[in-house]
Amino acid sequence: MDFAFSPRVKELQRRLEHFMESVVYPNEKVYEEQLNRQATRWESPPIMEEMKAKAREEGLWNLFLPDSRYGAGLSNLEYAPLCEVIGRSVIAPEVFNCAAPDTGNMEVLHQYGTTEQKNKWLKPLLNGEIRSCFSMTEPDVASSDATNMQTRIDRDGGEYVISGRKWWSSGAGDPRCQFAIVMGLSNPDAPRHERHSMMIVPLDTPGVEVIRTTPVFGYDHAPHGHAEIVFNQVRVPKENMIWDEGKGFAIAQGRLGPGRIHHCMRLIGVAERALAILCQRAQKRVSFGKFLAEQGVIQQWIADSRIEIEQARLLTLKAAYLMDRVGNKKARKEISMIKVVAPNVALKVLDRAIQVLGAAGVSDDFPLAMHWANARTLRIADGPDEVHRMSVARLELKEQSQRG
Repeated sequence: MDFAFSPRVKELQRRLEHFMESVVYPNEKVYEEQLNRQATRWESPPIMEEMKAKAREEGLWNLFLPDSRYGAGLSNLEYAPLCEVIGRSVIAPEVFNCAAPDTGNMEVLHQYGTTEQKNKWLKPLLNGEIRSCFSMTEPDVASSDATNMQTRIDRDGGEYVISGRKWWSSGAGDPRCQFAIVMGLSNPDAPRHERHSMMIVPLDTPGVEVIRTTPVFGYDHAPHGHAEIVFNQVRVPKENMIWDEGKGFAIAQGRLGPGRIHHCMRLIGVAERALAILCQRAQKRVSFGKFLAEQGVIQQWIADSRIEIEQARLLTLKAAYLMDRVGNKKARKEISMIKVVAPNVALKVLDRAIQVLGAAGVSDDFPLAMHWANARTLRIADGPDEVHRMSVARLELKEQSQRG
């Protein structure tokens, strides 16, 4: 396996790092200040559109899509170091039009959408003109087993009728969010993984009601938000079905593979920024007659953090390499492994950085607390640790039995 970055990737990495230093980091506080000064927090601050325009002008746009007709034409392995840089700031993914859940929805529409669906929904997303959400998780069932899903998608002539309740539809709080991709039960009598389908549902369709946005450890994540949505006899044309009836799980696997690895790449960036903040603080603050950086325990934390980050990065690069070489399905063990490793490593490094900063670490003067909340959430989102460990164990047992 060769993880060496190509000249093009190195150049994009250099340009991204410069953009982060000169545009994104200086405007993190501006973004929050503008958000708080608005009549409502549920509007995108003007600075975001300014940063997006600059990123697009510099060709740092849609880097995640491997199809050069729509994006940068980078493989998973090539995108990995770039996604890591983007992950260092909470607001950066949107700046480069590389933010979830839009990235996953764009990948779904690109892979499985009709020409009409691409023209109506994919192109505006690629241009950063609208936002979208993904409605899969439900409050009334254990959603770690997606076959529990109860939301109904029933055919009625030339339409489908959708009824059910979803939550954690991230992005639906944003007034720019124009549609949801909804996964629901379309044929309860079919084989277990052919019972569900995915539909495009415009949020202004009668019967769609955004009940609330749910905070994460006290953060509302405005203007993005994580919405609870009721679909009450919502009628959409049959042309809004993605791929075909019963293909929901197949689409989900195609969507969640890249989505999971993107999360892990960004989490490595989070850990890198936390370690940088830790080191900077430790070299400036004196306690008990020594700089913190001279204290043995702090040096151990720094060393452990660097070791763990490098391990997580190498495993993530291996997963990206395998996804490119053999496909998402054959790389599923590595994808599950990094989905467990990356959030836990990020949380460890963030916790050490918070401890070194003391009271400042849990404040909003530094990005550590917000990153911690996001990283902790990612031990649940896109499959909890326990499910991914179960998947790794089953695949390992199968491989061992085949070896005899």
